Amino acid sequence: MSPDDSEYPDGTAGSFPEPPVSFADREGRDIEIRPYDEDEFEEVVEMYVDFDPADRAQGIPPATEERVRDWLETLFEGLNVVAWHGDRAVGHATLVPGGNDDHELAIFVHQDYQRAGIGSRLIRALLGHGRANGVGKVWLTVERWNHAAVGLYESVGFETYGAESFEKEMALRL
Repeated sequence: MSPDDSEYPDGTAGSFPEPPVSFADREGRDIEIRPYDEDEFEEVVEMYVDFDPADRAQGIPPATEERVRDWLETLFEGLNVVAWHGDRAVGHATLVPGGNDDHELAIFVHQDYQRAGIGSRLIRALLGHGRANGVGKVWLTVERWNHAAVGLYESVGFETYGAESFEKEMALRL
């Protein structure tokens, strides 16, 4: 659930790069992160259709191509960045507008590209893109046992404001 204003950290998070961002991941692959372009819809759909069901969290990404397409249409109404290895979409992060002048963050990295440093670059580029586009508050939920994700979110400035039985709720100010 979206936090109220008093649940956001008092200070703002650090600086974040604006996309495009290029780097070599830990496997030596050349990765580029850039804002989503609607001409790249099919490549992003392909990434999600090939997503390992074991890596789905909180019911997302959806399991069927039709549901992936509908879900992405909704996500692409917000701010989005995509990580590319050549012409292959390998990661996607989004800021979905909420009802309280805030945005919910979601991030996904294809299983073939996880643990290579792409997620941290992807989230930083998304936050830079968000700040450049007037986003001031960002929140997310994460499964509390997903220590890698919690560590990533904390490393960029997210703070826990609530903890349900199986989820942590985290927020930051840009």
